[in-house]
Amino acid sequence: MQSSALAFSPSISLSKPLKHAASLPRFRPISLSSSSSSSKSVDLASSNGVSTSYSIRTPAALSSSRFGSAFGSAPSLVEDPRRCDLTVRATSVPESAGESEESGKIARTLQLGALFGLWYLFNIYFNIYNKQVLKVFPFPLTVTVGQFAVGTVLVMLMWGLNLYKRPSISGAQLVAILPLAFVHTLGNLFTNMSLGKVSVSFTHTIKAMEPFFSVVLSAMFLGEFPTIWVLSSLLPIVGGVALASATEASFNWSGFWSAMASNLTNQSRNVLSKKFMVKKEDSLDNITLFSIITIMSFFLLAPVSIFMEGIKFTPSYMQSAGLDMGNIYIKSLLAALCFHAYQQVSYMILQRVSPVTHSVGNCVKRVVVIVTSVLFFRTPVSPVNSLGTGVALAGVFLYSRVKRIKPKTA
Repeated sequence: MQSSALAFSPSISLSKPLKHAASLPRFRPISLSSSSSSSKSVDLASSNGVSTSYSIRTPAALSSSRFGSAFGSAPSLVEDPRRCDLTVRATSVPESAGESEESGKIARTLQLGALFGLWYLFNIYFNIYNKQVLKVFPFPLTVTVGQFAVGTVLVMLMWGLNLYKRPSISGAQLVAILPLAFVHTLGNLFTNMSLGKVSVSFTHTIKAMEPFFSVVLSAMFLGEFPTIWVLSSLLPIVGGVALASATEASFNWSGFWSAMASNLTNQSRNVLSKKFMVKKEDSLDNITLFSIITIMSFFLLAPVSIFMEGIKFTPSYMQSAGLDMGNIYIKSLLAALCFHAYQQVSYMILQRVSPVTHSVGNCVKRVVVIVTSVLFFRTPVSPVNSLGTGVALAGVFLYSRVKRIKPKTA
């Protein structure tokens, strides 16, 4: 785009002296000393992306020191053949500014899409590897401790290599985090216990009941009572889970109640987080909080695991039990890496989107995990069971949408 120039050249000519000049107020401005015509240039930036510049050239007679002293004696202005020229030039701002902003939006969208894809992918592989390990190695406490141990090592590496800022934690913060770590430990333990007893698809169908526990616990401990829309969305969730449970081929009460306990403890963690981490100085970002909870969970569960299950992860025990040691070690490590990775990515997404968007994404993630696990493990699913699962997941999606509707205040 070429810049356009527009020049104005007005001539001011006065042939008669100024009358009553002596009556003008006497003041002495800053004297301009220049022997030739002076020029001033000003750039104006307009909001429409066009930069406008103008220059004013004043004659030497007006810019000399005599003009400065004229205000003292007020002589008459005489005709000067030289002119006062006003030049206006308009120049365009490069169009690349708008293009770079648009390309930045596209890059952020692609980055967010990649994070959602990794979130789903890590979760899928975690459930697959975890189920394969628990199917032949039925020690959920040992498996859970191993996952927390791998997470602890990753957190230490992350802080040691300055990949993420190492936090400064006070004693009061540790006391406030301890209940969160306790229920976080139980939540993951109960999930692994359920995965060892029933199919992956059924475990995640039961875990669709999380909104129900969230509403009940929030009303009991936080005084946050749900709206009629939220209560309505809970009906298909409860009904769908009941229908899927009644027709589940791998159903057993141990796996069912383990999954329900996982819902209770996971939602208790959210409620406790709101109740205890309310002060601004006590609050931590989600990634740092999850990292600290992971370390604390490892130290909480390790002695319990040794006391209840013994040391079952040694090569000697694997060989005596006739297990494929290398296969279990590799899949356990991969499951632990995927577990920690999908949790970290989940919090990274939460820092970029609203809680409602994250909740919808979590609902879609559960659908993806159920479908892929059914296909991978070839889980037998009846039409009624599929209907129950679909109704429950539709209720979860509806819950995530109506949760943002605020009750009308008088």
